[in-house]
Amino acid sequence: MAKKNVKTGRKCGVLLPISSLPSEYGIGAFSKEAYDFVDFLKKSGQSYWQLLPLGPTSYGDSPYQSFSTFAGNPYFIDITSLIEEGLLTKSDADKCDFGKDSGYVDYEKLYRSRFVLLKLAYDNFVKSASAKRQKEFAAFKKDPSNDWLSDYSLFMALKNESGGRAWNTWEEGLRLRKRDALKKAREKYAEEVDFYSFLQFLFFEQWGRLKSYANENGIDIIGDIPIYVAFDSADTWANPELFQLDKNNVPIDVAGCPPDAFSATGQLWGNPLYRWDYHEKTGYKWWIKRIASCYRIFDVIRIDHFRGFDEYYAIPYGHPTAEHGEWRKGPGIKLFDTVKKELGDMRVIAEDLGYLTDSVIRLVKKTGYPGMKILQFAFDSREESDYLPHNYVRNCIVYTGTHDNDTTRSWFDKLPRDDKKFCKEYLGFRSNKDAVWAVIRSAFASVSDTVIIPLQDYLELPGEARINTPSTLGGNWIWRMDKDALTDELCTKMYDFARIYRRLP
Repeated sequence: MAKKNVKTGRKCGVLLPISSLPSEYGIGAFSKEAYDFVDFLKKSGQSYWQLLPLGPTSYGDSPYQSFSTFAGNPYFIDITSLIEEGLLTKSDADKCDFGKDSGYVDYEKLYRSRFVLLKLAYDNFVKSASAKRQKEFAAFKKDPSNDWLSDYSLFMALKNESGGRAWNTWEEGLRLRKRDALKKAREKYAEEVDFYSFLQFLFFEQWGRLKSYANENGIDIIGDIPIYVAFDSADTWANPELFQLDKNNVPIDVAGCPPDAFSATGQLWGNPLYRWDYHEKTGYKWWIKRIASCYRIFDVIRIDHFRGFDEYYAIPYGHPTAEHGEWRKGPGIKLFDTVKKELGDMRVIAEDLGYLTDSVIRLVKKTGYPGMKILQFAFDSREESDYLPHNYVRNCIVYTGTHDNDTTRSWFDKLPRDDKKFCKEYLGFRSNKDAVWAVIRSAFASVSDTVIIPLQDYLELPGEARINTPSTLGGNWIWRMDKDALTDELCTKMYDFARIYRRLP
């Protein structure tokens, strides 16, 4: 079914990861607090809720390094709903230590407690669920749109059995997906495979209810799709032909970014690179399937690292830094023309940040997708910037910052003196305490069709509330909103901005 390209008119929304919601069980989830947040968005005049990727996270807990591009994160399953369904008791949940009093997500405690609890829910489902519920689960497993589920569930069962080791360390029959080895593994770990399928059943059922509630209340969901998949993922293990791997399924080259002003040795992401020639021969079948999957669960998708579709940076596998890579041509407009032909017009945001060549600028323009403008990038007193609001076009999405930026309060505090002076002159405020709302106001006043503000900026929070610091391990993806943060006063202020600058739904 074709999607409308854009919502007409000026709109606004909020960026907040599911994990950052308050909840009783250690991490934000599809719980009552998520529904309350939708109510708050509606009341404050918003049209969008932007999320980070929803996939199951691997080592480092980054939503951009997932075990599957199709599966959902079991951490987001609402425990209270399982209690209400009779699959768990409140005392079952209360016995677990989720680190819920820390104020941040404690992923180690979460990992050790959440799956034990979910396994108990699965056991109770198998023993006592009604025939209707059993049929619903069986139908989920057989749904053609879930053809990824079997490989994913086996991948997770094998990973669990191997103590979490990456699939390229498994015995040869499983590593190279020999038919007999896979058949024996499915028989041996049948219950564990079914358990991981059950988690996806719960995830998509609960997410479907929450998204429907958001849509019914006038809130569209903006999802996030990383350009690359993780090497240690069901996607790479089950589909090695899609990636630049050798005959033993070892990467030839991997993804990253070259050295720049932010990193002297570049960024070594380590993701496998696509064999774009193979994808083209298949009519981009896997990409069409991937994007179609996204549109079943989101209304709009933000495609991360859009430059990689024009040119991608390839680093020889095994190199310790990103200093010795090379740029290669990506699929360009052919991919997006094919996807449009198969799926119709799509509502897409192109993440076109960083250094942009003329060719990637042309690619974004050809697709017609809106790019991104980040106000924290605008106020360099030494030079003119495309990120200054007077340079915007209507077809763009303006942010104060993203999940990869500092909070605006912390960013402003750290600005060099001349840049801080220029920021004050440009935005017309004097007192430092007015900086955050002055930046937000400039976003709302801009010609841009859409404004998305991270919730931390509405709350004027310091740097401890930052979501992610790129190229660092530890301390990322852990911030959670205080349960009393969404006040009537804040709601009124947000609504007034939406009203004054003609961004109400």
